[in-house]
Amino acid sequence: MYRTRTVFIGGAGKTNRLGIGGDSPVSIQTMWKEGITDVLHSRDALLSVVDRIEKLQALGCDILRFAVPDMDSADALIKIAAETTLPLVADIHFDYKLALRCTEGNIAKIRINPGNIGARDRVEAVVKACKETGKAIRIGVNTGSLPLDIAEQVRDGKLSRAEALAETAFRESEILDSFNFDQFIVSMKASSVAETVDSNKVFASKCDIPLHIGVTEAGPLIGGIVKSTLAFGALLKEGIGNTVRVSLSSPMENEVITAREILREVGLRSGGVKIVSCPRCGRNGFDVHGFINRWEKELLSMDKNITVAVMGCVVNGPGEGKHADIGITGAGDKVTIFKHGKIVQTVSADSADTVFRKELLSL
Repeated sequence: MYRTRTVFIGGAGKTNRLGIGGDSPVSIQTMWKEGITDVLHSRDALLSVVDRIEKLQALGCDILRFAVPDMDSADALIKIAAETTLPLVADIHFDYKLALRCTEGNIAKIRINPGNIGARDRVEAVVKACKETGKAIRIGVNTGSLPLDIAEQVRDGKLSRAEALAETAFRESEILDSFNFDQFIVSMKASSVAETVDSNKVFASKCDIPLHIGVTEAGPLIGGIVKSTLAFGALLKEGIGNTVRVSLSSPMENEVITAREILREVGLRSGGVKIVSCPRCGRNGFDVHGFINRWEKELLSMDKNITVAVMGCVVNGPGEGKHADIGITGAGDKVTIFKHGKIVQTVSADSADTVFRKELLSL
């Protein structure tokens, strides 16, 4: 097992303070997938962004990252950060002035790649601003941004891509260390599960720096979940990884839900609503898929420590769902709602959601 130091993010203004590493629980991240500059000109746009952030937070998101490609985006992110308690991260490439601007707001962390920010004095300027304003930094390394000399060693077969990721992370960490700055986190990401796992193991064996883990460009929903589950499982079971992001070509909410379920299954997150449901088959008497689509996000956002069973027929109904605090199944035009395996109501399909909600809220 590996132990890291603790890096703190947030805590300024009304933003929640969050520890990463040390004894802190593994946190969940996602990344905003649209532009945000509309908030500079529209209060409604700002409120819409804040509302969605609050919903992500209710689902279990601990940290939210935004791309900041220009100064308008930096100004927009500062405006958003003033309206939410969720720690926000500015993702900066190439232009160190964007990072400097973001340190002026209530933004919790700056993500940079020292290798593409420019000369050493520019990195030093970002570090100095973060020190003065209490911001953390994440060094982000991926296989598409290796330094030229390290990339050449990979081409020549002198380093594997995993070794190259770790070597780049060591090098860039040393830059921040040289400025006597220790409030930073490192990530090493590849689209390959094996390269992601190997690079993080190499780094963790030599450093006490907290690690953000994830498989980059993991793909669409199914493929991305498979890759992330394999990588996270291999690392987290060895105590490697302090914050996670599941990267999917899918809505942010699915990234958060996937990370939440992975952490639950490896024993690193407990509590909240747990949904169990059958896959559906030819015996189907209840629309499991439709119910899950309508209810999943609402259920997972509830502040309840319960298990909800959604079963497709009498075979998988109250009997196999008897361990659940509440469950639902049906046959024909009748829907059965049960608690701890005992039927409490049988109602028409049209009124099922209303009755289910009433029984759920009574728990």
